[in-house]
Parts: sequence; C-alpha cells; structure tokens
Amino acid sequence: MQTDTLALTDATDHRNTRRNPRGVFQKVPGKNSPWWICFWDAQGRKRREKAGTKSAAIDLYRKRKNEALEGKKLPEKLRRATVTFAEIAKDALVYSKANKLSHRTDKVRMETLLSWFREYPAESITPQEIERRLEQEEWSPATINRHRALLSLTYRLAIRNGKTKENPARLVRHRLEGNARIRFLSPEEETKLRNAIEAACPERIAELELALNTGIRLSEQYMLRWQDVSFARRTLTIQRSKNGATRHVPLNKAALGALESLAKRTSGSEFVCGGATEPRRWFEPVVKVAGLEDFTWHCLRHTFASRLVMAGVDIRTVQELLGHKTISMTVRYSHLTPKHTLAAVERLDAPTGEPTDTTTDTGATPPLVPEAPVLQQVTQ
Repeated sequence: MQTDTLALTDATDHRNTRRNPRGVFQKVPGKNSPWWICFWDAQGRKRREKAGTKSAAIDLYRKRKNEALEGKKLPEKLRRATVTFAEIAKDALVYSKANKLSHRTDKVRMETLLSWFREYPAESITPQEIERRLEQEEWSPATINRHRALLSLTYRLAIRNGKTKENPARLVRHRLEGNARIRFLSPEEETKLRNAIEAACPERIAELELALNTGIRLSEQYMLRWQDVSFARRTLTIQRSKNGATRHVPLNKAALGALESLAKRTSGSEFVCGGATEPRRWFEPVVKVAGLEDFTWHCLRHTFASRLVMAGVDIRTVQELLGHKTISMTVRYSHLTPKHTLAAVERLDAPTGEPTDTTTDTGATPPLVPEAPVLQQVTQ
C-alpha cells in the first residue's frame, strides 16, 4: 500500500514538473519564442505581459501577484506600448547605413541577433541571456566582440531615442582577442596567386595590384570613387576611413598602372573597381587554387605593411600610410626590422673596460636626416 502511494506521488510530481507554472505561457511553443504572463491586477482586470525568458516570466508573475495583493497600480511603462528588440534593431540598421562602412556586415550580424531576440521586449533582455546566447555559438573572441558591439550600439541608440533606459550589452564581458597575427605573401606565394588569377579572372589583376601597393582596406578599395583619385598629384583620398578621418594615400608606379587599367575596364562607373561589392567571390577560389593556407584579403594589407618595414621604412611612416589611429597597431610589424635590433644588442659586444660614450654634446650640429624616399613599388 505504501509503495503504491509513493508511486502515485512520484507520478504526480513528474506531471507537475512538465507543466508550466500557473500564469506563465508561450503563445507559440518553441525554443526562441518569448514567454508571457497572465494575471489579474489590483482593479480586477485581466492582464497579459510579455516577459522574455521563462525564468524572467516566473519572476515577473510573482511580482505582479504581490503587487495586486498589496493594491498597487501597474508601473507607468505598462501604460505605453511595449518596444520590441526588432524595433530598436531597425533603428540601429538605419544608423549603420548612414554612418558606418561596415553596414553590410552589420546587416548579417543583426540577423543573428534578431533570431535570438526579435519579439522580446527590449527592456526584458538581460546580460545573462546575452552571455548564454554568445556562449552557445562556436565563435572566435573577435566575432563575439563584434556582435556584442553591435548589440551595445543598438541599445545606446534606443536610450537616446527614449525607447529603453538600460543597455544590457554594456555588462557583457569583452573577450580578449589574439590580433597579433600577421600573415603576408612571400615572393613565391605571390607568384602562385598571380598565376591563379591570370588563369581564372585576368581582369582582376589590377585590383590585386592596387591592394598590394596602397594597403587600403577592402571596404575602402571597393567604395573608392574616381572623383577621389588624382593622377596629377599621385594620390587617392579616403573620405571616411575606419576611424572616421579623411586620409590621403600616395600612389607609386604600380598603383598608378593598376588605376589606369581599372579606368579602361570600368568605364562609365563612378566606382574605381566598378561597384563590385563581394571581391571574396573571386578571391577565395583563386587563393584555394594557389594553395595558400590561412590567407584572406586583409593579408594583402599585411603584405603591404610588412614589405615597407622590411625595406627600412620607419614605423611612424608606416602608421601614416596604413591609416592607423594609434601606433600600437603598427608596432606589430616592428619585428620585421632585425637589423635595427641586432645593431642595438651588438653594442654590448664592446671589449670589457673600454669606455662607452654616453654623453650628449648639445652644442654639436645634429646629423642631417635624409628625406623619406618616395614610396617605391613594394611588390618587387
């Protein structure tokens, strides 16, 4: 008899654990569907309120029940329309299109965020929920940080527009990125890459030349307009670089030749590269044919910088040519100048006992510093 009673109790408990708590439900059952609560307020009116996650819904239901028992009125925010994440995401994409070079990438990332939070009330999303979503994806630290940054921008704009009061993404931890990686072309690899392009799409060689001899970013090159190119002054102007500033890039003979070829090929287009938006569609296949491992378009920029440093160009000039806002990004290439560091440690090889002149003659005439040479073709 006792055994039957225990079995009945266990079965009842099992059914109870499968049933949703009272007043908590989903309109459309599913993993990504938001949870709602249904309750009676202090005035005896039936209310429904969207809460986001199941745990948030349970907590909110208990809170509303206690408020009803105490005779409290509903918060002011419930008297206005609920702002969903989809609404503030739309505002963020409008801002991105008007102000960011990475708009196309933002659109792709926003689709992922919308798949998580589309119909959630914007104010119901918590830092813990964002962390959980990010951890579920097999992403690199850099990818996680880019999604976090877009989410934070979305909430900052929503706060400015008076649609939310808090930014939950601000409390999500920033991941440490290993961005010290430098991958550049060796002369042998460049030959293989050129041969692959000549075989598959020879008209693209000029785009490769321009990238290797200017070091401009992918987005800068494919959004460059002819009105920003001056053959007379041998410069091209990036109207809005990654850090928001305008910069001028000098053109060597190889870059000028590439631009002349592009002018013939893209006649009638306002864009230097003909308005192409996805160079990866042709670039990634030829990289594969050339047998280059772990090589992306951005590695062409690394190649430009690395060859300058190995040719003896000082780091400060390289920083200016790359358009880095701070020199800390450019210092990554300093290890490619072994002659300077070797000369420094060789000073320790002086015989013991020989005096080393460590004084400075402030009255002496400083040596003349030669002017920086005009940037030569860096592909040779």
